[in-house]
Amino acid sequence: TLHLSFDFTRDRLVWDVGHQTYVHKLITGRYRQFPTLRKLGGLSGFPKPAESPYDHFVAGHSSTSISVALGMAEARDLAGETHEVVAVIGDGALTAGMAWEALNHVGDIGSKLIVVLNDNEMSIARNVGALSSYLARARTAPGYLRTKADIEALLQRIPIVGGRVAEVSERFKDSLKYFLVPGMLFEELGFTYLGPVDGHNLQALRDMFALAKATPGPILIHCQTTKGKGYRPAATNPDRFHGIGAFNPITGEPLARSSAPSYTEVFSRTLIDIAETNEKIIAITAAMPDGTGLADFCKRFPKRFFDVGIAEQHAVTLAAGMAASGLRPVFAVYSTFLQRAYDQIIHDVCLPNLPVVLAVDRAGLVGADGETHQGVFDMAMLRQMPNMTVMLPRDGQELVNLLAAACECAGPTAVRYPRGATPGGELLPAQPAEIGRAQCLQRGQKVLLVSCGTIWDVTEGVIAHLQKAGLKPTVYDLRFLKPLDIEVVAAMGQHQLTVVLEEGIMAGGCGSALLEAASMAGIKHETLLFGIPDTFVPHGSRSELLAALGLTSDIIATRILEKLGLRAG
Repeated sequence: TLHLSFDFTRDRLVWDVGHQTYVHKLITGRYRQFPTLRKLGGLSGFPKPAESPYDHFVAGHSSTSISVALGMAEARDLAGETHEVVAVIGDGALTAGMAWEALNHVGDIGSKLIVVLNDNEMSIARNVGALSSYLARARTAPGYLRTKADIEALLQRIPIVGGRVAEVSERFKDSLKYFLVPGMLFEELGFTYLGPVDGHNLQALRDMFALAKATPGPILIHCQTTKGKGYRPAATNPDRFHGIGAFNPITGEPLARSSAPSYTEVFSRTLIDIAETNEKIIAITAAMPDGTGLADFCKRFPKRFFDVGIAEQHAVTLAAGMAASGLRPVFAVYSTFLQRAYDQIIHDVCLPNLPVVLAVDRAGLVGADGETHQGVFDMAMLRQMPNMTVMLPRDGQELVNLLAAACECAGPTAVRYPRGATPGGELLPAQPAEIGRAQCLQRGQKVLLVSCGTIWDVTEGVIAHLQKAGLKPTVYDLRFLKPLDIEVVAAMGQHQLTVVLEEGIMAGGCGSALLEAASMAGIKHETLLFGIPDTFVPHGSRSELLAALGLTSDIIATRILEKLGLRAG
């Protein structure tokens, strides 16, 4: 209906998050490419201007659309142009502060733009908070255009008498208006509110879009929709169909699943086990109880679980307040979304040195979601923060051990772990982990291999290739990016070549940390660093992306042998 009502070769369309763009892609010339969706070299799962002139802005993280649309509207006005600018945002994304900052600014300057609120009562999980309750009231209210006129006419007939009675009467009229008229919150922000309208009724939508185009100033159209409508598996289980991988279209079930538990599942079980014996443990999520594995924690400890909506900044500072009051909050968040709370981690957690645990899920290459979601910046970001301890488990057992250690730390800690299945094997109760202590897994000669967390599977392949060539390396699992183990730094001077493997950006990452420490200690060394270069990593499977980045075990082993002047066996 948007494409029937607007000309997006001229008008501008800004999607929030971008998961809604699949149909948009189908009808804007990408139908034949659609089987390549989210595959290496294929269509992105998000809007991408390089992919199509109909994608006017990149998206992936939530709550940015209104700010972008306002910028485009102001640029239009300064250029003396007249095209429409439309932002499409979900009610889940509207729980974030950035969206309200933009709404406030739009209403203040009165720019002509149209905000389409897609209200399906879901973001990634079911929405929470006062805004969700407000929209629920608006959904059940009569049609706004008729109601507003009726209520205004009624209020005009209420007599006004002098003094105190007049003041009380005016307050009553305002209260009655807020109670009876949907959308008054947006009206007070300076928007003309239209709706609610059935988002599945094409003619009703066309009528509403036509009215919006003819109305001056900022417009908010409240569309009520059902997530997954028309496809029973998605409609009955909308949480699971957010960013889902390949699945059986008849049953809706995933095509393949490892028998080994995922890292997220190991985190979930371990945190519940810890909370059973430590009543100060609190779990926090930013609208992702299922994705972060906290849904089971919520069922077990409902009073110790907090879903703050899409509000990572608030989540971190909420955790800081709890920690300052004697609790042990654990904020589970995807690596890519942790970036949104950078200042709060420094100012509200690290500066007062509070015992907040950041459970950094989806660390490293996440695959099909692409540039906007790869978890490759967290190590460099967290490493620079004073008082922060950064833990890098290599497998499920190490996640158990290090999460338990994190929940005992006196200051802020971050535990980063990847998407997908663990290597498997029986998980034992948590073993004590000495903070800042790496693990030497093998003693060898000439080459020192330092493996940093999520890339351990690649490291194992490198070890096998080198040993096949007759070279037994010394192998350390770094475990802690911060504080660094001085034993590893000293070992750099005891080997002909040091090789560091990490699944994060190399600028400011593990390799950088080791090189800095070696330099400060006056240790001479030859080094090869393997990690993510200075680029945004596109979508594709993790194995494909590792190959494209030169991070496969055979490529790395060949580079090592060439550096030493040796041949592969």
